[in-house]
Amino acid sequence: MTELAVNDDHRRAVEALRRSYDAIPKGTPVRLAKKTSNLFRWRDPAAGPGLDVSGFDKVLSVDPERRTAQVQGMTTYEDLVDATLPHGLMPTVVPQLKTITLGGAVTGLGIESTSFRLGLPHEAVRELEILTGGGEIVTATRDNEHAELFYGFPNSYGTLGYSLRIEIDLIPVKPYVRLRHLRFDTATELARVMAEITDSGEYEGETVDFMDGTVFSRDEQYITLGFFSDEAPYVSDYTGQRIYYRSIQERSVDFLTVRDYIWRWDTDWFWCSGAFGVQNPTVRRLWPDKYKRSDVYRKLVAYDRRYQFVARVDRWSGKRPREDVIQDIEVPVENLPAFLDFFHAKIGMKPVWLCPLKARENWPLYPLEAGRAYVNAGFWGTVRIPPGQIPEYHNRLIEREVAGLDGHKSLYSTAFYSRDEFWKHYDGQTYRRLKGAYDPDARLLDLYDKCVRGR
Repeated sequence: MTELAVNDDHRRAVEALRRSYDAIPKGTPVRLAKKTSNLFRWRDPAAGPGLDVSGFDKVLSVDPERRTAQVQGMTTYEDLVDATLPHGLMPTVVPQLKTITLGGAVTGLGIESTSFRLGLPHEAVRELEILTGGGEIVTATRDNEHAELFYGFPNSYGTLGYSLRIEIDLIPVKPYVRLRHLRFDTATELARVMAEITDSGEYEGETVDFMDGTVFSRDEQYITLGFFSDEAPYVSDYTGQRIYYRSIQERSVDFLTVRDYIWRWDTDWFWCSGAFGVQNPTVRRLWPDKYKRSDVYRKLVAYDRRYQFVARVDRWSGKRPREDVIQDIEVPVENLPAFLDFFHAKIGMKPVWLCPLKARENWPLYPLEAGRAYVNAGFWGTVRIPPGQIPEYHNRLIEREVAGLDGHKSLYSTAFYSRDEFWKHYDGQTYRRLKGAYDPDARLLDLYDKCVRGR
């Protein structure tokens, strides 16, 4: 397909989107009509008409010489990676789950094991074409008249506008990734080594390409380092019967193809597939490999959320109700041991995923200090509510602890901040200015209403 044809297709999609936008009655909240979601802020599926974005799911072009790609906002990372790997390239940061969209990772927050050296997905963006809340199509870059929108778009979660086309940087890859799983007995020692590698980019004199971590208990935690490689003596396969996260405890060195490394967490949704019995050897053999995917498990969670099967069984058996604790938080690396001490004592879920990051620029709605080393901690599951406590007891504990440790939490899941607390953490002054400029009639939801009140 020629570049002109690609542009014509995109223009037709933009025109169709304008018609879809204009068809939504004034005063009705505008939402995306999406087939999939990786958010864990649940709402009534019949909560109003959706904006048709079905025409924005393509990789428009890949430029191997410039190492860039032009991508529509609803394109999944699975499709994007499939388009770039044949050119020996990948996005700078590929979030862990295949159906996360590029637009979602930019307007929300994505992270992965390259983030310790390359920041977050939105930091690779060169140009954003956005449908604003006011119904305009604008192109925002770091240095044009819409620069403030460019910098304010991350962490706005579609409340300022929707990305239609995104130009991003790509990085070169090699065919294989060699892994080293380093065990640590204490969080203090793990945090120290993680900080050193984040600062230097090296371990034992070798350049590190990927780094994340897994906490199994107070005295069993790992840093996993990845190194691009032209050759591999063998490759492991964790897309069928074997389970990736278990291999971290079982071996110190491993090799994966670059594609299997990128999607190593998706097959078992990190470790959350265990809730559906998929880690039971018998069930795993019967469960088709094509359905060992994060989006399949997420649909099962949504189904249970709607019909409350697990909650009903708990009530019938006399067990205390469970609280969903599905969160990603960031704290400065030096505060990670304190957070993990709190987490083990008060929450008690395991494993916990760790991902170091260093933002390269300042992004006002998620104000991490540029150049400072942070660690993301991800934990996803349920915890029984203690007798006499409110339903959101554990989540509120986490919010207070993270704030006290100079951290932030991602907004893809539930939040319980007061309005004043929320805007203190997420720069309400900048947000209100952008909202007034780009969504003057408030056709899109307010960020607080969307992420805290669940509207």
